[in-house]
Amino acid sequence: MKALLFGCLFCVLMPLMAQEVKVEILPAEIQIKTAVLPAPDADKDGAMVYGYNAAGTLVVLRKGTNNLVCIADNPKKDGINVACYSKKLEPFMARGRELNLQGKSSEEREAIREKEVAQGSLKMPDVPSMLYVYYGKSEDYDKTTGHLNNGNFRYVIYTPFATTESTGLPAKPHAPGMPWLMDPGTYRAHIMVGPFH
Repeated sequence: MKALLFGCLFCVLMPLMAQEVKVEILPAEIQIKTAVLPAPDADKDGAMVYGYNAAGTLVVLRKGTNNLVCIADNPKKDGINVACYSKKLEPFMARGRELNLQGKSSEEREAIREKEVAQGSLKMPDVPSMLYVYYGKSEDYDKTTGHLNNGNFRYVIYTPFATTESTGLPAKPHAPGMPWLMDPGTYRAHIMVGPFH
């Protein structure tokens, strides 16, 4: 009897579980307004912006005129998370997106990029390069204006192969918002600043 009940329940729930949740794709202008939130005001209008088309595919929403690239919020993920970064980081970021589309895990993705950097086929910046991040909760986001209330900033400065010795920075933060060096000595070494709470 239990097996029969479980079988019936499975037949009812399986089609529901198989249905894809409808993802809301916001208008391009709203995606752009949100994507550039982390950028300095002087750079917002000229930043290149990636966002999502009606099919949910990441595409270029706006060609840029300065040295920043911004990424709109992923509508498939909870919360709001947008980032802008130096064009010098684009090969690194683009390769990560390619590997994500191939279904690679984060460990596989980092191993592949590390190997490609070592081989010289993937170029990392030869000078410190900035990444700006702004994030918050979905309930604090206005879909009609692209504004996020109560958001938090985080800043990341990529400095490939930097070490705690070469920078004088600690490998862990000692206080909220203080700079520290993550992944020291590696191709993806970066200075973390924030969050500030």
